[in-house]
Amino acid sequence: MIFDNIDKKILDYLQKDSKITTKELSAHLNLSNTAIYERVKKLEKNGVIKKYVALIDKEKIDKSFIVFCQIKLVQHKHEYVNKFEREVVDFEEVLECFNVSGAYDYILKIVVKNMKAYHDFLNNKLTTLDHISSTHSTFIMNEVKNTSLINV
Repeated sequence: MIFDNIDKKILDYLQKDSKITTKELSAHLNLSNTAIYERVKKLEKNGVIKKYVALIDKEKIDKSFIVFCQIKLVQHKHEYVNKFEREVVDFEEVLECFNVSGAYDYILKIVVKNMKAYHDFLNNKLTTLDHISSTHSTFIMNEVKNTSLINV
């Protein structure tokens, strides 16, 4: 899909505030409500806009302990990879999972209440999965930047 400057501006505004109305967008971009509505619907239909979400303050819900956990599988057999990926997506503690190159096979971003909660998650959930050879955990001391904005 080819984006013009208006599409890019719409995406920028929606990334900053997904609750912005078509009326507000039309005022910012000097287009009619109908034109803005049609463009947003086209972006949704083409899968450019996947969904709208609320970003939660982790501190306020007592889930501010962030861990990056690197996972190494025993082997890279297709069945091992598929089984691991199917199972890890079901863990609510895992916000993101990336298949990576290098010394480890996966990096997980995990959010829990505290060290004890992470210990419980690691021992009672994550390491019970088949085919995990090793894990390496890195604990976040301070979140310097956290954004969901992508420059279009």
